Amino acid sequence: MTATQTKSTPVPTGAVQYTIDPAHASAQFKVRHLMIAWVRGKFEGVTGTVAFDPSNLDASKIEARIEAKSVNSGVDARDEHLRSADFLDAANFPSIEFRSTKIRAKGDDYFADGDLTIRGVTKPVTLAIEDISDEIKDPWGGVRRGATATTKINRKDFGLTWNAALEAGGFAVGDEVAITLELELIKN
Repeated sequence: MTATQTKSTPVPTGAVQYTIDPAHASAQFKVRHLMIAWVRGKFEGVTGTVAFDPSNLDASKIEARIEAKSVNSGVDARDEHLRSADFLDAANFPSIEFRSTKIRAKGDDYFADGDLTIRGVTKPVTLAIEDISDEIKDPWGGVRRGATATTKINRKDFGLTWNAALEAGGFAVGDEVAITLELELIKN
């Protein structure tokens, strides 16, 4: 099933329901360039839902969607290349999606095991969830909380295989991509 064909899963009952605030959420990445430096970028257009019950993690669930065309590394030509069929193929695969299959705790730390879909390829990943804030009242009468989640993937596992060999050995683009999600959640 491709990212554009997925259906929303029912939100578990018993958990507090949140919506990801796209105005205050982003997905960042970093990958080695020329084997010597990091190139960083981000995606905007992060949307989704979170159900969270720390006393019953089986009732917790995360679903997030990222607009592939929103990639921004600060260099227009590079961003067009990242949107092209060499990398994200945003014209044919407009979204990157994560759906948790299990939320678990280890001590004070939380982890979300789930399925990440990029370019229509779905692979299991684990998000380490950090910095879960307490709920606060916002100036508009709503309730919010924040969280950060991180993971690392091998881009080739998702069909992002383009590269160029370097004269001195090695490749232009590293295989490992570090991903960080910064999320602000609005209580439903």
